[in-house]
Amino acid sequence: MLQLIADGLVVGSVISLGAVGLTLTYSILRFANFGQGEFLTWGAYLAVSALSLTLAVTGAGVMAPIEPFSFGWQLPVAMVASAALTAALALALDWALFARLRRTGSAITLVIASFGAALALRNLLQFLYGTLPEYYTREIQIAIRLVPRDTLGGLRVTPDQMLVLGVTAAAVIGLHLLLTRTTLGRAMRATAQNPALARVAGVDVEGVVRATWVIGAGLAAVAGVMAGLVGQIRPGLGFELLLPLFAAAILGGIGSVWGAVAGGLIVGLAESFSVPLFGAEYRLATAFLVLIAILLLRPRGLFGEKA
Repeated sequence: MLQLIADGLVVGSVISLGAVGLTLTYSILRFANFGQGEFLTWGAYLAVSALSLTLAVTGAGVMAPIEPFSFGWQLPVAMVASAALTAALALALDWALFARLRRTGSAITLVIASFGAALALRNLLQFLYGTLPEYYTREIQIAIRLVPRDTLGGLRVTPDQMLVLGVTAAAVIGLHLLLTRTTLGRAMRATAQNPALARVAGVDVEGVVRATWVIGAGLAAVAGVMAGLVGQIRPGLGFELLLPLFAAAILGGIGSVWGAVAGGLIVGLAESFSVPLFGAEYRLATAFLVLIAILLLRPRGLFGEKA
């Protein structure tokens, strides 16, 4: 029982980071971005390239782990570089595609365009990196037993898994402070409420749009690195997480950062508990069932406002 909860929280943390970016994009840009999952995958692979470059520049050859983790200082550096590069990719995509469609197209046009952009990004990534899985490190970690086996099945976690939880908490708290304590955050909230009125009030709406892309893509990149740290890095990583991302965003309530976090954790726990009940092959179907249930029972989500 406890082990399933821990595994679900780790998976849910990755989903939460991606869902936060998705809910920001939806609330400010007014469309569902199907490319969010690909930002997650690109972030994971760009970190692989940044890690290789860092090791080559420093002449380290291999990454010496920092106890008790399975990686060295080079991986955090690679993650920061990956977040910046993924944000640049999102801005370039907005400049080349979405900015033009926002002026002339409808919301459904943007959704379809994002779906096409996702396909293009996925195939470009496979062309550049191939289809074989990648790993940041092949160090074997010994899980720490936190709870004895005779207590609800026991609980064992690795330091890397605990780090995923910590990084997610720090990122979400940082974003909350940004949205509530800074001028940019107030501008983003004003734009989400009423873009036209925000523009009349002197808010740089285009600047808010750029900041939204940067934050959403950056968080997706961090989520990709965290997913790769505790698992494999593969071209289908973001596509497999796309449905759980939407389920988490809708479950929490579109526009709510803390709702996206709660939704991600709930979806992660639901997937974890579905494995012993139905088998690992039906794990992704759990997110679909959660999504259907929320749309039927509470369409506005747990923290969403009434229309």
